[in-house]
Amino acid sequence: MSLQTDPAFFDLLTGSFRRLVGRPLVPDDSLGPDWLYGRAPFAVLAHDTADDPRFVYANRTAQAAFGYDWDEIVGLPSRFSAEAPERAERQRLLDAVARDGFVADYSGLRIAKSGRRFPITDGIVWQLMDEAGRVRGQAATFPVAV
Repeated sequence: MSLQTDPAFFDLLTGSFRRLVGRPLVPDDSLGPDWLYGRAPFAVLAHDTADDPRFVYANRTAQAAFGYDWDEIVGLPSRFSAEAPERAERQRLLDAVARDGFVADYSGLRIAKSGRRFPITDGIVWQLMDEAGRVRGQAATFPVAV
């Protein structure tokens, strides 16, 4: 099953967000993985725990923001979401998330597939941590202007 609508991955995303950030990722408990992937008005991305982390999830809003479709973004090293000069700042952010569990009010400059630069504001980046406390990656969410 693809992670797009996988209930277990949805539970990992939303459960770790709730435990670490202290509030729900989705606004209503009746909304599930289909809503988060296909209709959420905010971006959600996640990468794995590899030394050079690769995206494993990007909802449609994130795909639109970065200009990639699912097959292009999944497997892409997540460092490519920032230009080379911004990558050191991005790495400091990821290190802070690993240390503290999450970082809120994140702002940064990102780059789309086309080369278009766009700002992220009010972002939250958190550890994807299962209920047993194992780190499975990191995820980010940020609002996207319509």
